[in-house]
Amino acid sequence: MAHWFDIGINLPDKRLLLPDVIEHALNADVMGMLLIGTEVQQSQDALSIAQQFPQTLFSTAGIHPHHAKDATPDFIQQLSHLANNQKVVAIGECGLDFNRNFSPPATQLRIFEQQLELACELQLPVYLHERDAFSEQFALLKTYSSKLAGAVVHCFTGNLKEMEAYLELGFYIGVTGWVCDPKRGESLREAVLELPSDRMLLETDSPYLFPKTLKTKSRNNQPANIPHIAEYIANLRNQELQDLQQSCWQNTMNLFAVGANFEN
Repeated sequence: MAHWFDIGINLPDKRLLLPDVIEHALNADVMGMLLIGTEVQQSQDALSIAQQFPQTLFSTAGIHPHHAKDATPDFIQQLSHLANNQKVVAIGECGLDFNRNFSPPATQLRIFEQQLELACELQLPVYLHERDAFSEQFALLKTYSSKLAGAVVHCFTGNLKEMEAYLELGFYIGVTGWVCDPKRGESLREAVLELPSDRMLLETDSPYLFPKTLKTKSRNNQPANIPHIAEYIANLRNQELQDLQQSCWQNTMNLFAVGANFEN
């Protein structure tokens, strides 16, 4: 039986209060959630939280490009140790971000490639981030794609051409409430119309990217908003909501190999 799964939550974050955020999600039939690791300590914290909710939460382990400059010489060993835990289902959030360049581009590339090598070694999927660095990121991914155990382009905000390039590598596309933004979401909406059902994953990137089509007092996004984002996408694509739910759920099970947790 299909439910909803949010593949992108930034916990711990003081704007997301546990266990309330989990309870609200479960009440909205969001039965699975993936906590994003963006540096070693945060990856450890995400795993610790995931272990408190063994039936519901999972986590990733990685170094975000913003934090690449702060990576210690043994960061790969630390990530590998975390990834030995069955609750860690992907390497990342990793990639390139040349928008703000909080870390030097050369450092970003080096730290990213090391994580790709680790993902290949462990045969775990990669959880990708990219901003204003598509050409460089795609070139590097292309050299590793045949050895990767899958990948998702987290919080995709690119255009149709970029999406098609990622799809050619066999990657999944993570769609957030950005698609609901009347102005900024135009290119994403055009891409989502052409996104194959068997390549779509849903995420909030909470507490960020609150869907602008939701009218509530709180502007902190949370996993419970996944059904709203999904309904918007289904209407956009003229697709039955139940069909979209089934596809996205199965895609999540396929990529992260977590289906056994939901069989009972």
